[in-house]
Amino acid sequence: MKNLALVLLQTTTSQTNPTMQILTQILFFVGIFLVFYFFMIRPQQQKQKKQQNFIASLKKGDNVVTIGGLHGKIYAIHENTVVLEVDKNTKLTFEKSAISMEITQKLAKAGEVSS
Repeated sequence: MKNLALVLLQTTTSQTNPTMQILTQILFFVGIFLVFYFFMIRPQQQKQKKQQNFIASLKKGDNVVTIGGLHGKIYAIHENTVVLEVDKNTKLTFEKSAISMEITQKLAKAGEVSS
């Protein structure tokens, strides 16, 4: 108990430069921000840009998969929507954002969805 009191007294009595404490805290928060930026924010921005490029490159006849798992061939493309032909004479309209880039590319690589 006596040793703990001595340690506590030493930590409270040791005077450090207040400017150094502020600088240390600022550097700590800048470091945390950089970690968040490079591991969370930047990869998300790159993924979003890649998705936008994928949607912009869609063309009639492409086989795609929606985020709901529906497979179909692009029958027509409008400004914000895509008409998918899911079966003979069965066409459904979806928002362009409902087309999943990841699943479409994954299945295309596996050979399940042929372009």
